[in-house]
Amino acid sequence: MGYFPFFVELEGKEGLIVGGGRIAAHKIEKIKPFGAKLTVVAPYLAEDIKTDPILDCKERPFLDADVDGKCFVIAATDDEKLNAHISALCQGKNILVNVVDDQEKCGFIFPSLVKEGKFCAGISTEGASPMTAAYFRSRLAAALPEKTEEILDGLLAFREPVKQEIPDGRVRAAVLKEAALFCLDKGRPLTKEEMQERLRAAAGKQEKKKTGSVALVGAGCGAYDAITVKGLNTLRRAEVLIYDDLIDERLLSNVSESCEQIYVGKRSGRHSFRQEEINDLLVQKAREGKRVVRLKGGDPFVFGRGSEEMIALRKAKIPVTEISGTTSAIVAPAGAGIPVTHRGLARSFHVITGHIAGTEDGLPEDIENLAALHGTLVFLMGIGNLAAIADKLIAAGKSGGTPAAVVRQNTDGSTQAVRGNLHNIVQKAKEAGTETPAVIVIGETAGLQLFDEQ
Repeated sequence: MGYFPFFVELEGKEGLIVGGGRIAAHKIEKIKPFGAKLTVVAPYLAEDIKTDPILDCKERPFLDADVDGKCFVIAATDDEKLNAHISALCQGKNILVNVVDDQEKCGFIFPSLVKEGKFCAGISTEGASPMTAAYFRSRLAAALPEKTEEILDGLLAFREPVKQEIPDGRVRAAVLKEAALFCLDKGRPLTKEEMQERLRAAAGKQEKKKTGSVALVGAGCGAYDAITVKGLNTLRRAEVLIYDDLIDERLLSNVSESCEQIYVGKRSGRHSFRQEEINDLLVQKAREGKRVVRLKGGDPFVFGRGSEEMIALRKAKIPVTEISGTTSAIVAPAGAGIPVTHRGLARSFHVITGHIAGTEDGLPEDIENLAALHGTLVFLMGIGNLAAIADKLIAAGKSGGTPAAVVRQNTDGSTQAVRGNLHNIVQKAKEAGTETPAVIVIGETAGLQLFDEQ
């Protein structure tokens, strides 16, 4: 089956409902807000149907001629043979038909609807699970602002003066988008003063070339819902999205269809873009007047090179902001039931890069100092150097029996952990087939498992 969610103009169109009971009444109530001219035919009609002034009611048996001239027909009787006959009749005449509780005989199906004024959304599972459609309908309805109808009426009224006063199509689209986002954030329509102010500001932008902006946004660690509300709202406003490898791609569905998406992912041993190229790309897109979002896994300022990008943007005089995300240094161990601090075991934790460019062995130069610390050591990007890290810590005096864990946080929210100590963690990780990206945790808290891995 290939159901496509067309939105069809029903205002003034002729429709027929065959059936006069509870199910027919339910279908009528769904269609009434869309302005169709409805005829209802059945030997018996419920009282609420008969007394509805907008319905053309015919309390008699169905006749084949009843479908003539109709845009759509709904068979809602308890007679399966009659419903099948109506379906065949309509399909022979190329009339859209819906047969209640018999999807095989339908030319169209009813979605689970959310309608608030001009806002209308239909959700369907193609009959697989009406409960699932109803669940998402409820969530969507709950997410709508209380004044959705007023907001949309106001935005419609705003479109005409924007169209008349702003000839530049790109500026016009940006003004309308910003107005919509403002209204949704505030939960109210624009005032007349706010409309005028936005028109004046837009006129100024046409005369003076606009410089764009960049937001460095941390996607958080793990599944797509780890991003902050502020980060998600910023993502939805993006005109250009430049994103990394270590994010859940479900996040990409939150950007608009017109947003330009550029992948610049990097993993150990597989670089697609050099950092300098990414910096130049951010500057270039911002100078095009675009609202750019640089989406990074984890937190931009925790080994995310976000500070380097911010320095390059500030040097180029590009407005730039940073929106923090949850870092894998805390989230990944926590997903395995490992706290990075615990009273009596670790009063500090230290986040260290497990791979340093320019050193002979790629390891931190102060590993002896790290070995002497009593807190938790968390190494990021160090899985390739796990053996060298363990050996050097032991050589620097840290006990081989010190608890150690290698934790991988997946984008589906699950966590995989390998537990051991400095003596055996390398072998255990190898046997488990642990792959990058993974976090190395060393210290007494690595011996804890406060709950099962998520």
